Amino acid sequence: MGRRHQTVSFLSDYGLEDEFVGVVRSVIRSAAPHVTVVDITHGIPVHDVRAASLALVRSVQYLAPGVVLAVVDPGVGTDRRALAVEVGAEGEAVFVGPDNGLLAGAVAMTGGARRVVELTETEYHLPAPGPTFAGRDVFAPVAAHVCNGVDLGELGPSIDPITLRPGLLPLSRQEEGKLMSEVLWVDHFGNAQLNVDPGDIAAMGERISLRWGMNQVRTGRLAGAYGELKAGEVGLVVDSYGLVSVALDRRSAAEELKLRPGDAVTLEAAS
Repeated sequence: MGRRHQTVSFLSDYGLEDEFVGVVRSVIRSAAPHVTVVDITHGIPVHDVRAASLALVRSVQYLAPGVVLAVVDPGVGTDRRALAVEVGAEGEAVFVGPDNGLLAGAVAMTGGARRVVELTETEYHLPAPGPTFAGRDVFAPVAAHVCNGVDLGELGPSIDPITLRPGLLPLSRQEEGKLMSEVLWVDHFGNAQLNVDPGDIAAMGERISLRWGMNQVRTGRLAGAYGELKAGEVGLVVDSYGLVSVALDRRSAAEELKLRPGDAVTLEAAS
């Protein structure tokens, strides 16, 4: 027997309009009644593995110990592998999901994979009418069985962690005094998080020029809080994850500045 777990933290692109989330939660409940399921989010854009990977990276250090069930799986029904990944010195957490880069960043954030198995043992799956709902038929029952103490070795063959598909987390870079960055995420309030550490722009001064899109240029000001910004003023604020975000006070910077995840943004000291 392996370690028992009390919590499943669940992330998907299923949305809340259909029954998918409720069915997955009920499958877990049926097999592991003692487990609490925590919904991280089900609002990931459909099939957006990159956005899901970033959401996991932002969340993982705050999640309760246990199983992390992450299902954003555009390759469902193909030969992509289904995995369980154990992390922590004593297996404090197990990630369950597809091998498509979704898990890689969060696994790295938690110290790297201790053990990895491919989920091939159908004894721990539900009978599948078709191959397109692995969240219900494979990942949810496996998550429940892991919570019940089933050892990972029972779920399928071991895999070398080095063969896991890497995530796609972009890095900013310096070029001739400019910082080439990217919008990682736009939150519910319209703040556009950049892949920029505050130290990356410390030498640029308080006022920083931002360039993006088709010759869009604005000057942003470093601010400690959104409320410090004047009406219409663009701010560069260190967000709750320690990265620089483009923000407006009580308005959506992403909407007004037409910034979307994946957009390139160049920063340099304002002249």
